[in-house]
Amino acid sequence: MVIARQPKRWAGLPVFAVALVLVAVVGSMAAADAGGEYLSLERPPWAPPQWLFGPAWTVLYVMIALSGWLAWSARGLTPALGVYAVQLVLNTAWTPLFFGAGRYGLAFAEIVVLWLAIVLNIVLFRRISRPAAWLLVPYLLWVTYAASLNFAIWQLN
Repeated sequence: MVIARQPKRWAGLPVFAVALVLVAVVGSMAAADAGGEYLSLERPPWAPPQWLFGPAWTVLYVMIALSGWLAWSARGLTPALGVYAVQLVLNTAWTPLFFGAGRYGLAFAEIVVLWLAIVLNIVLFRRISRPAAWLLVPYLLWVTYAASLNFAIWQLN
């Protein structure tokens, strides 16, 4: 029985990778000049340099994809994966709100909902696969920092 599940398990990994690539592509399309816009904003002194976002999100997206794949391969489609999908949609929506539309307040409200969805996702994944849950913790920490930065930029601009 375990041997029969192995091909299914590995075949799912590219699906999760493609989903995260789509999230990244939509975000980058929605904010073609995000780097320039970020540099033009009034930012708090603790804001990271613009070049840090690309590498940070690349690592986070790999971890998010692995997390979803581990949860799926442990139990298949579950309500936890529905929450996973919701937080991906929320993740995708933030960039167009913040950079595309310049709606910093609305983007802050949206990132708070994203943060809550990530927390719920971690709680639900923990019941399925502890490694899947732990892989989302750096994402939660980064989104916590990003929400603080979003709030500060909203207030300064």
